[in-house]
Amino acid sequence: MTAEALITDALVPLRPTDTGEEALGIMNEFYIRHLPVVDDQELKAVISEDDILNADALEPVSSYRLPSQPPAVFPDDHVYDVMRLLVEYKLTVVPVINREGDYIGMVTNEDLLRFFAESSTFRDPGSIVILEMGRHDYSLAEIARIVEGDGAVILSSFVNTFQDTNRTEVTIKVNSQNIGATLATFERFNYKVKASFNEKQLQDSLRERYDSLMNYLNV
Repeated sequence: MTAEALITDALVPLRPTDTGEEALGIMNEFYIRHLPVVDDQELKAVISEDDILNADALEPVSSYRLPSQPPAVFPDDHVYDVMRLLVEYKLTVVPVINREGDYIGMVTNEDLLRFFAESSTFRDPGSIVILEMGRHDYSLAEIARIVEGDGAVILSSFVNTFQDTNRTEVTIKVNSQNIGATLATFERFNYKVKASFNEKQLQDSLRERYDSLMNYLNV
């Protein structure tokens, strides 16, 4: 999936003549904290809610001092590039531009979240396993071989490395809810199983948290 496929139709960029107050109105309506500023199809800046609150909201956004090289992605960039910019710059929208720097559209954090939520990785039933190992011991091929050896398939995997140690954490989702044999095989191959959850456990956990929240709100 590329950035172009996630461009929203609901939002339009700001013009340099738009005021900070107008920008805040759009941000409040769509629950975002950033908007691109576009002049004659050229992406000029990405303005944040803080930029406006620290200035005069009645002035046009062109009068604000904003970085001249706003973060953006190209249409054929992967959604992971969109996610990287969202996290790195703490954005709620990421502009999409062509190779000439012309503005094409924007992707919101809600668009990205919806994409992942609707993907088969999250929709398909299965189980989650969290493994821990040495950084040099990580091999997705071997992990897949163990899972497939027990008749299951890996639906997705996420790798997290810890900077201050040589440890790596691997989270996988498999398409089976009966993973007892797989967990035993991992331990037999000296993998540390930090946690595992099947679909029912995940649903029970979410229900428990929901009930706790409702009880708190009713107090």
